[in-house]
Amino acid sequence: MKRLRLIPDETNFDFFKHAKFTFGASCVAVVLALAVWFTMGLNYGIDFRGGTTLRTQSETAVDVAAYRAAMEPLGLGDISISEVFDPTSDDSKHVAMVRIQAQEGEEAATPEMIEAVEGALKTVAPNIIFTSVESVGPKVSGELIQTAFLAVGASLGAILIYIWLRFEWQFSVGAVAALFHDVILTIGIFSALQIRFDLPVIAAILTIIGYSINDTVVIFDRLRENLRKYKKRPLRDVMNISVNETLSRTLMTSGTTLLALIALLVLGGDVIRGFVFAITWGVVVGTYSSVYVAKNVVLFLGVKRDWTKKDNNTGQYANIDA
Repeated sequence: MKRLRLIPDETNFDFFKHAKFTFGASCVAVVLALAVWFTMGLNYGIDFRGGTTLRTQSETAVDVAAYRAAMEPLGLGDISISEVFDPTSDDSKHVAMVRIQAQEGEEAATPEMIEAVEGALKTVAPNIIFTSVESVGPKVSGELIQTAFLAVGASLGAILIYIWLRFEWQFSVGAVAALFHDVILTIGIFSALQIRFDLPVIAAILTIIGYSINDTVVIFDRLRENLRKYKKRPLRDVMNISVNETLSRTLMTSGTTLLALIALLVLGGDVIRGFVFAITWGVVVGTYSSVYVAKNVVLFLGVKRDWTKKDNNTGQYANIDA
């Protein structure tokens, strides 16, 4: 019985045939993403904008859609509602977290606003009570923004050093260029569509970085093996061979990941939609950049082709002509 093969085991695509177009399009996309980011800005969520968190408790099951509909007429801006599990409460109590963005000119939630929210929610759950009210000011939110972007920058720096030590500096620059491409395009699409940008999205960006660098390292590993195997072939041809040899693995991994992500995007609800959208977008651009961005940078910089081998008799290292 033959196995179903969606992708042939052996392919012979020329990934450099339209290199000027693909790499040029990536550069233009990064510039446009930066321009959109700086002109339109990001639609920061409560984590980065500041706001108030209300913890509610009721005997009625939490209906997120009904809570949101009841609060919509209040015009409080960005609202996040989620049901939470509280081991300290008995089974008859249902606990929810209601997060409301900071209101214009207010450092913290006013008693009037809390009273209005309570009145709105009691139309859905008459026995609802507020067990806690916490506010996050603009100063703390600003520090969270700085910390979040520092975390992304630190991860890129750590990967730069790791790839440099494992391969060569040209591979390191190519890998980080591809990751920079992925991060900027993700931020750009969030800015262009004004999708809420909060801490879960930062977590998604860090996930994208890990996913993308995994694909890139697989290709680089095969490229390093083939550079030893095909010493006389031009670097461009060896790169094409390496990408073709890993293509089925790359596409199958990305395809199966996307199947799960698309299901979550459609069925997961509003709470995780931004997080899932970021990872879905990141898988697509990450796969593209691993194939079309990272290797183009390495080809442009060139790679050392004179490998060394230890002579067992003399104990000395001799150059092998590439």
